Amino acid sequence: MPIHFADDPEVDRLVNTDPLALLIAMLLDQQVPLSWAFNGPNRLVERLNRPLDSGYLAALDPETFAAIAATKPAIHRYPRSMAARIQDLCSFLVDNYDGNAAAVWESTSDAQIVSDRLSSLPGFGPEKVKITLAVLVKRFNVHLKGWVELAAPFSDQQPRSVADIGSPEDFERVKAWKKKQKVAGLNKQDSPA
Repeated sequence: MPIHFADDPEVDRLVNTDPLALLIAMLLDQQVPLSWAFNGPNRLVERLNRPLDSGYLAALDPETFAAIAATKPAIHRYPRSMAARIQDLCSFLVDNYDGNAAAVWESTSDAQIVSDRLSSLPGFGPEKVKITLAVLVKRFNVHLKGWVELAAPFSDQQPRSVADIGSPEDFERVKAWKKKQKVAGLNKQDSPA
């Protein structure tokens, strides 16, 4: 079951069909609402008037791309710094995976290898790596041996992240759970915030 973050399936479609869009959305998913982050790739496609392409994005003039990212509505609360991160991510994918974002996880079923590859992506810290592993398995049926331990606690049944959002009801459950965690002074990993 794909990720659901908007009321319009067409808006959801890009991150559910384009691996680069998924990685960009995951990169943008920090300090902004999930729906804002996950709609970022759609905004880029609209503004660039072309499909997402790692090589193209990496090669764009940084100032030009920053201006595209900052055009209202911006792709992120910090559009210029996130534009630079997107270009860093795309450059890394070009240099290491011939620009193919899916190659990060498609060539192996070993969760440790995929985790290591995700960890090497610019902008992907430990929590984002865990959540991305959980997204790949829970939302995209990528079979990864050993993922439960590596993605914990995001591998459990608690509605704690985008990995648990496959419907509008799931989205509401995740929002309610996060609100409850915040009131309790806990983060997504059940640790003190």
